Amino acid sequence: MASADLQSPAFTDENAAREAMEAVFWPHGPRCPRCETLERITRVTGGRPGLYRCGACKRQFTVTVGTIFERSKVPLSKWWLAVHLMASSKKGVSAHQIHRMLGVAYETAWFMEHRIREAMTPGSDAPKLGGDDLIVESDETELTPSRKTKGARDRTNNKKFMTLIERGGSARSKMITSADAGEIKTNLAKYVDANSILHTDGARVYKGAWMVKAHEAVDHNKEYARDGETGRVHVNSAEGFFSLFKRGLVGIYQHMSEHHLPRYLAEFDFRYSNRVRLGVGDAERAARIVRGAAGKRLMYRRPDGEAAAEA
Repeated sequence: MASADLQSPAFTDENAAREAMEAVFWPHGPRCPRCETLERITRVTGGRPGLYRCGACKRQFTVTVGTIFERSKVPLSKWWLAVHLMASSKKGVSAHQIHRMLGVAYETAWFMEHRIREAMTPGSDAPKLGGDDLIVESDETELTPSRKTKGARDRTNNKKFMTLIERGGSARSKMITSADAGEIKTNLAKYVDANSILHTDGARVYKGAWMVKAHEAVDHNKEYARDGETGRVHVNSAEGFFSLFKRGLVGIYQHMSEHHLPRYLAEFDFRYSNRVRLGVGDAERAARIVRGAAGKRLMYRRPDGEAAAEA
């Protein structure tokens, strides 16, 4: 459960940063990103550092091809440091902080963070939460503005999301348009194993939760936890996740647009699912982010559809 070595050469030296990234992406040696072969890979002499050639498809490549780091003008050493900062900051780190610490433009820092959040997002092949008699908690919340905020009384456009947490395990959060039974049950069926036990509050939307093995609820008008037939019934894990997320919103990010909220949710899900209590330290958490960057080259597009310049 190693912590990050803040004196590591990978944070200041480009060759060390590239070699560290190659060690994460290619534990068994260079792999062609196009034909996936490990054979007939040779280093290109006289070319830029880290350039390889595949003898099978005759293409040249570096370790960044097909990742969020591809064609970025930001040095890999600064990428490494940004990844480690986001991996080790429990409530997140703002783009302004990255801008000041790395010496890059604010716009670049903002784009870097969203690329890293994309690397934190689980793929479509990610396993479902729960399993045989494992407990999954489900709860919803909405991000209400401060009472001091102009127009705070209008709650019709408040952003809402639900969080599913395997007790003692991973979290998965999804933005919802409303606390609608159909939308919530669709997410339950999609992300929760059918053999799981579901624990919720007393919300009516969970009535008839057919997609799980068993369902128990706790009435928050009377109590916060109780002993049930399937164990201790509560949604305290989900409530704790909401508290952490909202502290990150209020203290670090201060604003999250509806368009980008799913990526912020993925960021907090990732850190929760790879926390120290599960045996994942800062260094391994950062390595998992880098591994998650494969196949996720991100091109930001403005609302008018025009592609913006890469960071």
